[in-house]
Amino acid sequence: MAASDFLSQTGGGNASVFNGWMRILAFNLLMATSAASHGQAIDYDPRRAAELRECDDHAYRGRVEQAKECYTRVRNSSATVMNQAEAAWALGDIQRANSLFREAAQNKNQNNSLPAQAKVRWGRLFLQAHRPNDAVVLFREVLQAAPDDVYARLGMARVYAEQFEGQARKLVEDLIKEDNDLAEAHLLAAQMALEEGRFDDVDASLDKAMRSIDKHKLPPLDVYAMRAVLDMSRRGEARPEWINKALAYNPRYGSVYQDLAHFQVMRRRYREATVLLQRAVEIQPDLWEAQAELGANLLRTGDVVGARQHLTLAYSGDAFSATTVNTLRLLDRVDEFELQSTKLTIPAVQGTGTVEVELRTRLARSEADALRPYVQQLAADSIASLSKRYGFEPREPITLELYPDHDDFAVRVAALPGIGLLGVTFGYLLAMDSPSGRRVGDFHWGSTLWHEMAHVFTLELTDHRVPRWLSEGISVFEEWKTGPTPGVTVTPDALVALRNKKLLPVSELDSGFIRPQYPNQVQVSYMQAGLVCLFVEQKWGFERLVALLRQFTKETTTRSAIEATFKMPAADFDKAFDSFLRERYGTLLAAPEEWQKQFEEAGNDIKNQRWSDAIPPARRAIELYPEHIGPDSAYLLLARALDKTEQRYEAIDVLNRYRRAGGWEPSALRELAKWLDEAKRHEEATEVMAALNYVDPLNTDQHVQLGERLLAANRPEPALREYRVLMALTPKDPAAAGLGIARSLRQLGDRAGSRRYLLDALASAPHYKPAQELLLQMIEEQKRNE
Repeated sequence: MAASDFLSQTGGGNASVFNGWMRILAFNLLMATSAASHGQAIDYDPRRAAELRECDDHAYRGRVEQAKECYTRVRNSSATVMNQAEAAWALGDIQRANSLFREAAQNKNQNNSLPAQAKVRWGRLFLQAHRPNDAVVLFREVLQAAPDDVYARLGMARVYAEQFEGQARKLVEDLIKEDNDLAEAHLLAAQMALEEGRFDDVDASLDKAMRSIDKHKLPPLDVYAMRAVLDMSRRGEARPEWINKALAYNPRYGSVYQDLAHFQVMRRRYREATVLLQRAVEIQPDLWEAQAELGANLLRTGDVVGARQHLTLAYSGDAFSATTVNTLRLLDRVDEFELQSTKLTIPAVQGTGTVEVELRTRLARSEADALRPYVQQLAADSIASLSKRYGFEPREPITLELYPDHDDFAVRVAALPGIGLLGVTFGYLLAMDSPSGRRVGDFHWGSTLWHEMAHVFTLELTDHRVPRWLSEGISVFEEWKTGPTPGVTVTPDALVALRNKKLLPVSELDSGFIRPQYPNQVQVSYMQAGLVCLFVEQKWGFERLVALLRQFTKETTTRSAIEATFKMPAADFDKAFDSFLRERYGTLLAAPEEWQKQFEEAGNDIKNQRWSDAIPPARRAIELYPEHIGPDSAYLLLARALDKTEQRYEAIDVLNRYRRAGGWEPSALRELAKWLDEAKRHEEATEVMAALNYVDPLNTDQHVQLGERLLAANRPEPALREYRVLMALTPKDPAAAGLGIARSLRQLGDRAGSRRYLLDALASAPHYKPAQELLLQMIEEQKRNE
């Protein structure tokens, strides 16, 4: 069977896991949006005009006034339109530079190569002006006419690298093979190696870049900045040596601190990035991209006032940045959200006492009262569970933001709307889609919250040193083990990657998240990271997973942490992990065609109402692949076939197995609750209905039904919660909710409160018969008591 066939059946199930790759891609896009917008990056093209190089030298040395005078002279008097465009760009006049590059690109005077060079530089202008798509159009126009154009290919590599696309590395490698004297190609190779943690490769690339820079008498600023970043990445902090060299060359070179901050953000060390960005704008106040990044970073840590200040400054100097504009517009609507703080009491990690953790929830006013009870309860449960499991108590308040408009959430975390992500954690602040931000059944918001809360613990326990793969892996693992939908759920594309030997060594697993080399590799890396954690737990015990995490309380590498924790080389760990996977999935890997055949056969039988015929293939599909869950799962096919053939007891058992495997499709759970009720298994039915609140908490009928069940079971406290939520969801028709609150309070012994809500219900609906009957009952009881 072809891999594409196997991949076609991905299933639903734990959507916060299955959509995890979207979180990473959104983060990568966030990193890509911070491209420079003020002035120009260094032009390493040897064809650059001599009259511009004189101005460049002033600019690269930080001689601002001299550079301005020089570029102004070129812009106003140069004989070539191309040089005028470059000078306008250097002066920050983006619109005029755009017009002049357009004119230069159309000229074919005495130098036929000029239009191609002009288009490449025009593309670079677009790239720095936050318009990478327009840049790509120009680079491709050049490459259509001249496929070997080095500088157009470098431009494309720059776009791919900044957008974290896998083809960037291959393109740069090809360019270097053809010409080892390309400084920018070596710098791009060093940048990507830094992002992926390949530090020895960084060293080699920077050495080669420096040789080319010395040879062509180009400024070494990028090399100095990257050396500082490499030093920081290896040691945890940058020594002054390379920073001092950069500032000696250009005392106004704020970019050295901005580059350091960029890589701190890549490592999710937001506080450290803030300090560096503040230093960058202190040295160079008109470094608008650093002002914007400082604003964005302050927002990540919850400083809304400071964020607005720096984003406003950034906009004043760079009005072309959509990310800055979008974020400022979102901040203008901060009053639409309600911030509430509550103290959670959880068991102490040490001893038998308790500790308090402050939870701050920022919810849209329109749904705050309906969501807050579930958000607070699930947050409290996750904090208590994760604190105990990882031996770490939160040291600061945890802020949890839920956005009912998905684009608002996307702007909040990545400054761009339309990004398909679910949640992002910045440390003690996490943001995510509200249940109303997506269609019912598209994601399990409770699992998303649990996943993101696990990040709080892995990040803060290690002071944000934990590598991306392990933080994501533990979040996936905790969803599987302790979240509201427990059950290991692994997607088919991860198994295809295993079968085709495309899983990465664990020491290189971060690169699968940062710069994927094949479709779905980020999603595969998500699954692989979770399975590594499962492997550790099952082979050595959970405490060994905690020990691995704690290796990152100091600066170390994945390879060193693996060797220290398991007393084996990383390569041996990889072999043991591979054996674990092949044992766990051996039957399916040996014959994936059979699973596909049985699954499709069961689906066709159900479609054609051949209920009895569907049962054997559905059973076999589950046997082969019990982790395949979701709206099209074989579990659901089998349960339906069994029910239609009057085997309800077996159908209930199948849906319960589906739940235990991590399945949560809302209509399936409602069907299960109905069947359990009909089987007189009311307590189980109530449990299933309660679980639906972590999928579809804004469903009014659900709260009515659950409230009735809880009252019938003499559980007035959770019933009261359901009716209060119902009241928040139906403010224009409060009679039923008011009656439910009255009945709940009555069971709790609060007769005065019960009477007050009952009278309020009758005031809104005087002829509401159930309320009238309860009032009469209360009056009769009062008479008897008198």
